[in-house]
Amino acid sequence: MVKPVQQLLEKLPRRHQVIILCVGILLLVLMVWPSEKASASRDMSVAEPLEPGVRYSLDLHLEAAETLEIEEPDFTWVEYEVRSGDSMAIIFQRLGFSARQLHDLTQASDANVLRRIHPGVVLRFAKNDDNELEALHYRLSQIETLVFERNEEGGYSSHREAKATDIRLAFAHAEITSNFWNAGVQAGLTQGQIMSLAELFGWDVDFALDIRRGDQFSVLFEQRFIDGHYVGTGQIVAAEFINQGERFTAVLHENGSYYTEKGRSLRKSFLRAPVAFNRVSSEFNPRRLHPVTGRVAPHRGIDYAAPVGTPVMASGDGRVVESGYNNLNGHYIFIQHGERYMTKYLHLHRRSVRQGDRVRQGQVIGQVGATGRVTGPHLHYEFLVDGTHRNPRTVNLPEAPSLAKEEMPVFNLIVEERMAMIDGRKRFYLAYAE
Repeated sequence: MVKPVQQLLEKLPRRHQVIILCVGILLLVLMVWPSEKASASRDMSVAEPLEPGVRYSLDLHLEAAETLEIEEPDFTWVEYEVRSGDSMAIIFQRLGFSARQLHDLTQASDANVLRRIHPGVVLRFAKNDDNELEALHYRLSQIETLVFERNEEGGYSSHREAKATDIRLAFAHAEITSNFWNAGVQAGLTQGQIMSLAELFGWDVDFALDIRRGDQFSVLFEQRFIDGHYVGTGQIVAAEFINQGERFTAVLHENGSYYTEKGRSLRKSFLRAPVAFNRVSSEFNPRRLHPVTGRVAPHRGIDYAAPVGTPVMASGDGRVVESGYNNLNGHYIFIQHGERYMTKYLHLHRRSVRQGDRVRQGQVIGQVGATGRVTGPHLHYEFLVDGTHRNPRTVNLPEAPSLAKEEMPVFNLIVEERMAMIDGRKRFYLAYAE
């Protein structure tokens, strides 16, 4: 049978022989492959079932991977704690670095920070076998380190390295029983947080005059952690302040500014008070007895009693129309805000602006004093609308701008989340307090 087939193939052209040979090989492979597959399936079917909870070994055959050798620089690290009276020149001399290396280091950006080193600060120096400075690490805070490294040109380059910070939200609540400051301290807020809270609502609430027993506030703020360790507070993300039954809110938006729940900016044209909250000696009273003459004289403003030197701020943007001195007002400043509004600041110890100067809201324009006809150090503050004296505490101020309509959907989601957190935590706090 084989010989006749062979004789037949020899009579065919060469290319036909090759084609027939390839087809035969393909048919042979197709005949063998199903049988091997079935054999493998039978082997799997007869394998013992795996029992849960039992560890089985698994043979893995991995190809050898190429190892990448990293050459570590041969540096020696030295830590130095700055002492009283130290300078970088003294430190370099003690560690054996040359004056030339110090000069090269001072040419790097951020090197001016090294001129203000304080006792107790720990500096880390990396030096090579030739005692040349290769790197310097200056820890600026628990989060940030300033790094100087030798570059290819032989000088030094600098950059800042920051550790990854985990931000968590914390909550504080308090009811005012004596004053706002004490309530903040009892709630666990820092001094900076107390002042920030007063600044947030300073356009609506005069913290020197308007605070009453029974007022309350709730604050949602950031706490920062590094490697699970607390390193400090961050921004206030939302707050609620209830003053004499009126509720004020502040929510931090993605643009870094604060708005009410309705999307209106907290920043208004005027601050309610031109000084940080302090004790007030007298309020707006048109039938007030003058403290010097004893006569009935209208007191068309507010007196803020404060130590001499307390900073006085411009309550709004404007232009200084008068800055001078007389026997009645002492050192005084008048600021025009647009066409309708004017503010006056009397009995100053010192003036920091001159007539014609442009000022910004919150800018320090002078200091509380006791000049002119007064009985003690205080600031006398007046607010005029269209030339008429108005009570700074109650006068209606121009409306603050609102967020653009296209930003409101995102802001509303932020408000819903933040205020729900405040409401939930406040309920828990009050229930726990009971």
